[in-house]
Amino acid sequence: MTSVPQVPMVRAGSFCGSRAEFRRLVLRGGLLELITLGFYRFWLATDMRRHLWANTALDGDAAEYTGTGKELLLGFLMAVAILAPLYIGYFLLGIEAESLQAFASVPLVALFYLFSQFAIYRARRYRLTRTIWRGVRFWMTGSGWAYALRAALWALAVLLTFGLLLPWRTAALERYKMSHSHYGELQGRFEGRGIELFKRGWWIWVLALLIAVPLLWLPYLAIVVVPALPVLFALYRAMEWRWWLSGLRFGAVSLQSALPVAALIPLYWKVIGWSALLLLAFALYLGGFGAVIALLAGGDGETFRPEALQNNIAMLVLTGIGYLLLIVGFNAVVRIYLLRDLWAKVVNTTTVYGLDAAAAVAAQGELATALGEGFADGLDVAGF
Repeated sequence: MTSVPQVPMVRAGSFCGSRAEFRRLVLRGGLLELITLGFYRFWLATDMRRHLWANTALDGDAAEYTGTGKELLLGFLMAVAILAPLYIGYFLLGIEAESLQAFASVPLVALFYLFSQFAIYRARRYRLTRTIWRGVRFWMTGSGWAYALRAALWALAVLLTFGLLLPWRTAALERYKMSHSHYGELQGRFEGRGIELFKRGWWIWVLALLIAVPLLWLPYLAIVVVPALPVLFALYRAMEWRWWLSGLRFGAVSLQSALPVAALIPLYWKVIGWSALLLLAFALYLGGFGAVIALLAGGDGETFRPEALQNNIAMLVLTGIGYLLLIVGFNAVVRIYLLRDLWAKVVNTTTVYGLDAAAAVAAQGELATALGEGFADGLDVAGF
């Protein structure tokens, strides 16, 4: 009797989150960020992750995010306590001697770059250990400093080759991260190669050089070429997403992405369009209140002068309020289109193969601290 070979279980990913619910979440969170002077961002990041994780399903089971805003806040405070002496030392050095400040900026920038790469690695480690699917936790080991050193050396190579080695840098760093990533007892790995990403996007690199070089001598060409940059960036990001997902492995479980190359272009143009509308609304807001204040002050020619409005306390207060609301609007637009909508497109075009290998996985691993996420926030390199 011949045995019938088993077909590896294949399942498509699905995202079912409500766009309106996410929009309310980020708008409310943005306003609370203003009220709390930015400290609510830790709870907002947690809420957004819970929304995205809980609405991302595979084989009928959604993921779960178990991180908390309090963890992120404590991680940030610990990171600030470590980074603050560096900032203070550089500031005092600059007061002591401006010439020394210029000299010290090089090692300081290098040190902050290393810290930022350390933060990126440890932040991913934190997020991974707070992600659960079917009761089994993802987890991660490895050294953040070893990763930072690799990232720095690769960054130097990319700089010296004018960006040519960027695909190989991305592949090498991802291999390090995935070789230390696990789902329960399943070992992670990354099988994507730099040459594969280069073959897909080499023409974008060529176009970027053709655009950048003439701008050095003819800056006015920016009016013509700058609108093409969001398209090129969106194309490259779609290629990178598809390449990255298709290279992920956990034991015998593999992923395959069918994300269209042009899938992200509408998202980036929507961000640009909404940002332009927000700026227009801000300008009309300032103009309208400026006119009202000038009329209340007498309505003569002097009250309508910009100098007079700039010294008006009411106008300054209204400008500040409008500016803060503008920032809330910008953040909401970016989070809706380049986080939620992008996430939905990526998930809905991803297929998982060999899922039966994850059917009876034993739980392993330990929780990581939020220090890395705190560093990432403090250095303004926080990913999602």
